[in-house]
Amino acid sequence: MRRATVIVCLLILVTEFLGPSSVMADDGVVAFAVVSEDPKDTARVSARIAIDGAVSEMRLLASEQILSNLIWKKLEICHALKLEGLKSPDGFHVRSVRAIDAAMLPMVLQGFAGDCLLRKALEIAPFVD
Repeated sequence: MRRATVIVCLLILVTEFLGPSSVMADDGVVAFAVVSEDPKDTARVSARIAIDGAVSEMRLLASEQILSNLIWKKLEICHALKLEGLKSPDGFHVRSVRAIDAAMLPMVLQGFAGDCLLRKALEIAPFVD
């Protein structure tokens, strides 16, 4: 009886100290983003990002694997993205990226995406022939 109690207590302590931190370190954060500026440096792209309903202006930091991704090579202003990665003080480190339709963005980003597309159509499109 005593041995079972000690084992249960040890298991509780191990999961208390190692469980949440190891899960958070391995799992990435899912975020949605709209590219807010014309990406001149593809390794550091400015975007409006929604993480858990909170929107902020951040830099998307791409690794070599992401830089070789066809989606990332064709990245333009107003593109809507679904990302997985890690949030840090210097930006959002992207581990995977998917291009999505702006209608698939969370509601907190849809207004910004619509404004961005209208601005792009009025400012940039008339110069393209």
